[in-house]
Amino acid sequence: MNARQLGWAAAALGVLVHGHRRLMAGLRRRAAPPVTSFEPPSVTVIRPIRGLDVDARENVRALLDLDYRGEWEVLFVFDSEDDPAFLPTREEVAARPTRAKRVELLVAGEPPVGMTGKLNAMQVGVDRSRCELLAFSDSDTRPSPNVLTALVGALLEDEGTGATFAPIYAAADTPLAGDVGYGLLVNAWYGASVACTAAPDGALPFIMGQLMVLRRQALAAIGGVGCAAGQFVDDMYLGRRLHEAGWKNRVVHAPLRVVTGRLGLGAFLRIFRRWILFSEAGLPGAFARPHWVRGAVSWLSWGGLAASVARRAWGPAFLSALPIGFSVWSQLRLQRACHGPDVAPRHYWVPAVLPLLGAGVALSARVSRDVDWRGRGYRLDAKARLGEAQPARASV
Repeated sequence: MNARQLGWAAAALGVLVHGHRRLMAGLRRRAAPPVTSFEPPSVTVIRPIRGLDVDARENVRALLDLDYRGEWEVLFVFDSEDDPAFLPTREEVAARPTRAKRVELLVAGEPPVGMTGKLNAMQVGVDRSRCELLAFSDSDTRPSPNVLTALVGALLEDEGTGATFAPIYAAADTPLAGDVGYGLLVNAWYGASVACTAAPDGALPFIMGQLMVLRRQALAAIGGVGCAAGQFVDDMYLGRRLHEAGWKNRVVHAPLRVVTGRLGLGAFLRIFRRWILFSEAGLPGAFARPHWVRGAVSWLSWGGLAASVARRAWGPAFLSALPIGFSVWSQLRLQRACHGPDVAPRHYWVPAVLPLLGAGVALSARVSRDVDWRGRGYRLDAKARLGEAQPARASV
């Protein structure tokens, strides 16, 4: 070992420690606001569904079990009655008692050219909605009973708030390696960065809209959900447009579970690739830059470890392994701080190699702009928009 190797190891650890402390400070700095009473406005909850999600019935039940004390309705929107989730959803709606005043299953049909199936379903839901506020809920999420109340309460705290959304965490009941990777991506990387980037009141220039509530007047000010036609990522685009129009997007404290399961490594890498493309379409550079710094330190450490092992230089190999070990510990710690589950020791290799996988996924997203999402294939332009391209093919 020489002074340069020691200096590199110290610098790498310093960068990772600084990043970890910054993220943890972001997670701790916002105290949950006191619960305040408000006169609850009516809310339409729109849930686009395509395909059968993991534990889909439980996700439907959770949505119907919301305890919002105002008037609310739920619209499940499908492309077709032939969708594999249509019959289970209809059965759950028929069998499940709910406080919702109205629950309907709608059929949106095939999306028009230049619009994703999800955005088309959102527009159909808006057209059929009857309430004062609009909420959009992803079908792979399982909301806790109080989350809608938290979202609406935060929206009403400030007349300048146009949208609120719930911070997400991913969890599988019996995780495979892909579930662990997806959980770390959502919890330790994106979730922690959302908390760190948000202003003290939760304001952000974008939305991560797995469950979001919007004022109708704010949505009208940007041209409605239809303004996102041609975009691959509707929620981030809507959030950016709201921010540019002078409205606040605010993340609340009530967490929202994204339900995963039976996710192999190959399936996770395809999801990882979509998330890379999502980030190109709406995340500011200040949000993404720390990820690249953390990733670069890990790549260099792995490179140093491989070179040292090849030379059988065990001292330098140990020094190179220190940043990798700290990166693993940091990801596991951030995962728990963002409501994620514990990771079993047999899966500790996943956080160790996740930055390496990220490099390959990012390169893949640059080489090919084709992406599969919810049973459809899309071809994106250089800015991750649909542009003039329509769904490139129907995925089997």
